[in-house]
Amino acid sequence: MDTFKAYAGTLSKDLVSELRSHSDIDYIEPEQVYTLHESQTNPPSWGLSRISQRVLNLTAPYLYPDSAGEGVDVYVIDTGIYAAHQDFEGRASLPISFIDGEAAEDLNGHGTHVAGTVGGKTFGVAKKANLIGVKVLSGAGTGSTSGVIAGVNWVANQVKSSGRKSVANMSLGGGKSQALVAAVEAAVKAGVSFIVAAGNESQDACNFTPANAPSAFAVGSTTQTDSRRYTSNWGACVKLSAPGTEINSAYIGAVDASKKLSGTSMASPHVAGVAALLLSKGTVSTPQEVYDALTSAATKDVLTDLKGATPNLLLYSSQE
Repeated sequence: MDTFKAYAGTLSKDLVSELRSHSDIDYIEPEQVYTLHESQTNPPSWGLSRISQRVLNLTAPYLYPDSAGEGVDVYVIDTGIYAAHQDFEGRASLPISFIDGEAAEDLNGHGTHVAGTVGGKTFGVAKKANLIGVKVLSGAGTGSTSGVIAGVNWVANQVKSSGRKSVANMSLGGGKSQALVAAVEAAVKAGVSFIVAAGNESQDACNFTPANAPSAFAVGSTTQTDSRRYTSNWGACVKLSAPGTEINSAYIGAVDASKKLSGTSMASPHVAGVAALLLSKGTVSTPQEVYDALTSAATKDVLTDLKGATPNLLLYSSQE
């Protein structure tokens, strides 16, 4: 049933050299540390208003279809989710952790914040979607290449087994990894619309994984004035941009906790939520159809301070 086959271990230089000569091994690469894409801030949130308006209006109501993501599974590949938070209304589950010694619950807050933006009743884009926490980052906000790959592979196998409409959000990143790219590609082939953060290094997103995965949908972050957030990665690997500055969402510590965070980690779940809205309405079915719908509906030519080949496209949720 495995979609992607990989092995993680400690190998001697001689063994690595020997293994590289085997024709059935595609590549060998060292472990890396993957980290979160966010920074902490306190001003008011505005993302939901912006994505449902063509013009800049941060006080406008958020408009969304009645289906609201119902019947869609959104896998949050992150630090876990605080499932008891009241904003999730019992729609969040914690089936698995790939962090040794840590249960699947969120000990960091990042995954809960992301999940809240995807599908919280108050904070979320797709307010009826199922939220599934796949823990690949620790309470400290870090995880290994092999752990992230294991999480991606688990999602792919779940979707292949269930046949359900599915989206994955991955608000994390690190250096280039051919193995992680291959895992993401296999998951998309299995039917998962894969939304990822472009990264917060203010560099070319094509130099980071998973943003450089050809079949992933990488998202840059914007400010309340429709400019690129100064930390947001840029370039041809970015598919569009979404609000990612001072975004308020659910958090850990209490069933009504909230916090404002910034970064492409906060932009990506806005897009994952809209992807869930599209799948729930039934107007699209495959990942490529989801991606095409997102880009064709996006608000064009309103963003400033873009760099490189970043497309001038801002997420728009009200499909016309």
